[in-house]
Formats: sequence, C-alpha cells, structure tokens
Amino acid sequence: MPSTEPSEPVLLRQLDEHGVLLLTFNRPDRNNGWCLELEEAYFGALIEASSDSAVRVIVVTGAGRSFCPGMDMQILEQSAKSGTHSTATSRRWPMTTARWIPKPMIAAVNGACAGIGFVQMTCCDLRFAASTAKFTTAFARRGLPAENSLSWMLPRLIGTGNALDLLLSARVVLADEALQLGLVNRVYPADELLPAALAYARDLADNCSPTSMALIKQQVSRDWERSAEESRLQSLVLMSEMGAHGDFSEGVMSYQEKRQATFGGYAEELKIPRSINR
Repeated sequence: MPSTEPSEPVLLRQLDEHGVLLLTFNRPDRNNGWCLELEEAYFGALIEASSDSAVRVIVVTGAGRSFCPGMDMQILEQSAKSGTHSTATSRRWPMTTARWIPKPMIAAVNGACAGIGFVQMTCCDLRFAASTAKFTTAFARRGLPAENSLSWMLPRLIGTGNALDLLLSARVVLADEALQLGLVNRVYPADELLPAALAYARDLADNCSPTSMALIKQQVSRDWERSAEESRLQSLVLMSEMGAHGDFSEGVMSYQEKRQATFGGYAEELKIPRSINR
C-alpha cells in the first residue's frame, strides 16, 4: 500500500518487511475529530488492508495529542442547531466495520478518546494506551444514547457493572484506571507507546499464522453468541480443517527445527464478509 500525502485525513504507512500497517487519524488541527472524510478514508483503508496479502497486522493511532475525541464539535454544533444528530448517507460504512477485519488490530491510544473514537478503540482487538490518555463514552453528557452497539461491546470487555458506570456517568477515565478495568491491555509512557505497539504487532506478524489469527478472531466474535458446547464443536471442525493446512505442518516443523516459521498468507474465505461491503 502506498503512503498518502500528509493532508489526508488518515495516513497509511506500510512498515518494512513485517507486514504491519500503521493507520494514523490525521486531523491534528481538529484533535482528530471524526468527520465523513476521515470515516471514508479509515474504513476504506481497512477494507483494502483486509484483502492485501502484504498486510498481516494493523496498528491504529492518532496524530498530535489526541487519538479521536469523537465527532468533530463543529458537526455536533450544527446537528444541535438543526435538531437532528445525523450525518447519514446511504453509503456510510457500519461504525463497527473494524470488528470484521480478519487481521489483528491494535489501537495505540495516544491521547483523548471519546464518543466515536471510543467505539473505534473498542472495535480493535487489543488496546494499548499512553499513560497520559483519557477516555470517556461521552454520550450521556451530550444527550445521546450509547451508539453503534457500544452497549453490546462494552459489557463484554469490562463487565456489566463497569460498563454501566462508564456509559451512565460518561465520566473521564485515566489510563491507570482503564488498565485496572480491563478497558486497555497495557499502558506505556507516551513516548514508548507507538514503539511498543509496533513491536507487539511485528511479533504477531513474524511468528503467528495469519490464517490461525483470522480464525481465532472469528471464533472469539462468534462465540459470544454461542453456547460452550457449540463453541467446542465448531473448534473441532476448525481443528480438522487446519490439520490439513500448510501452516500446521510449518508450525510443527519450525518448532522442531528451532527456526522461525514461514507461514502462508490469509485464505480467501477469511477475508472481510461481503455483507460489510457497501
């Protein structure tokens, strides 16, 4: 994937031979406030990355001092004056598109994270935060409901009681509390955040089967709505299929031979579901 110009709302940077794609929300003059142009660029980049065999892991961060503080306040002000909260078009991506990307996604939350930005963070598979990062669901303090299935995702991440606390109060949560709640996986000093997230991503890209990671993401997502027995039976089907896959043989042989594995790319059938495409 080629890099975009700095004026683009989302910067793309393919990192060396590891296959890690860095996506950067790039509206620092607006603290990376969400808008349709950023939305189109971000989800478009994710869809493209999902079918790009060179991309194995995706890291998302923000330019400047914020990750994404939610909808751009100018847009919210216009919505409040018009009496409607909508920037809807018939061609918008689902706000949860990131959940269906078959490649590991890591949010490197470098600053303020609220509203739609909070939703996008929760849609990522792992969340690393700078020690200076701040989080708020925001919706209750803007006279809005929990948007974009956050009321479904957040209890599954941090439990119902904690989710209701953050949704009802919309209070600001600092990085250390976010770690304690399980909202984020790790906290780093601000200058160490992105190097740490990229190092983790490279480890996944270098040492883990892309097909296995895609299947595991799929299992975790679908098993939220399956019984334990249904999950067990499905895992048996997947184990049988992967037993005949080249990555299984390579994983075993590389371990026995004490060398780094050379796994294949993503299987065609594990790419983003057609239902997500517009």
